[in-house]
Amino acid sequence: MRPTRVLLAPLLALAGLSALAQEAAAQNFFEELFGIGRAARPPAPPRGVPNAPPPAQPGTAPQPGAPGAPGAPIDPNAEAQKPAAPVPMRPVVLKAPADDNVVGQDLLLNGLNGTLKMERAGASMTARVTLPGTKVSQPTESCSVPLSAGQAIALTAAGKPEGVARFEAGAAECPLRFEVLEGGVLVTPLGGNPVCTFSAADCATTPAGLWGPGAATLIPRSAEFDTARGVADKAVRENYKVMTQRARREDVRPIVTEQAAFSSDREQVCRTYAREGSHGFCHLRFSEARALALAARLGANTAAPTAAVAPRPRRKPVVDGMNPDAGGSAIAE
Repeated sequence: MRPTRVLLAPLLALAGLSALAQEAAAQNFFEELFGIGRAARPPAPPRGVPNAPPPAQPGTAPQPGAPGAPGAPIDPNAEAQKPAAPVPMRPVVLKAPADDNVVGQDLLLNGLNGTLKMERAGASMTARVTLPGTKVSQPTESCSVPLSAGQAIALTAAGKPEGVARFEAGAAECPLRFEVLEGGVLVTPLGGNPVCTFSAADCATTPAGLWGPGAATLIPRSAEFDTARGVADKAVRENYKVMTQRARREDVRPIVTEQAAFSSDREQVCRTYAREGSHGFCHLRFSEARALALAARLGANTAAPTAAVAPRPRRKPVVDGMNPDAGGSAIAE
């Protein structure tokens, strides 16, 4: 009997502890259920944060000096993290050609035929023009008509409404407009009729187009023209972007249509220039003129260029122990 009592004592103790644990669990369950247990106690503040402000209760205003409170100091880092406002684009302005850069040169329509020579007469400008054309009675035969019987025609300065110097001969037998480009002149008939007919000479002329040098003098400069054309084409694109940025929504479509027509207009003007595919002179000058015209329409100062057409000179490679800018060099180039 004594061993049995020894075994029963621990079993009875374990049973008592189990009963106490069940009672404590039941008590905790009912305390949590009725909101009188740990859930009803306020949470303890986080440790390790000295002088931490008490958590704000819902519906209460932030304490003075707290972030977001009126009069609180502005965090410079927070200001720096704000996205910057977009910077408005500015027009790209190419260097405008000098008004008299073609004075004294013999220019040809499309680099092929006819003659145009502009000259200075004091403060004014004159031009001697011979227009090429075809015979009215025999369209397969060519002809030419000198304006004003070959005498110099006084030109009227019309300012720079499109960014380049403009002159007009409104009183000539064939009224013409002259826009001075670099090394060439863009001629447009006044009055809207592209053909000037001279009945006495039995000749019909179409003077519109680019008057410039012959192909033989342009082909050696083809690399220069190609580089400059990249700059001019980029200026045209950037200026159209500025126009669309500044325009109202309903005015964007006409601008996009004009940009799309630019390439076809240039091709229409330059397709008959002598050996244009070998030098690209006409395409370059037409692009430069369009870039300057857009800059003028955008109100930019065309007298202060912001982009250079001419390519930058290549610097000599730096050699250790030598001055690349010195007059002499031990290495022959």
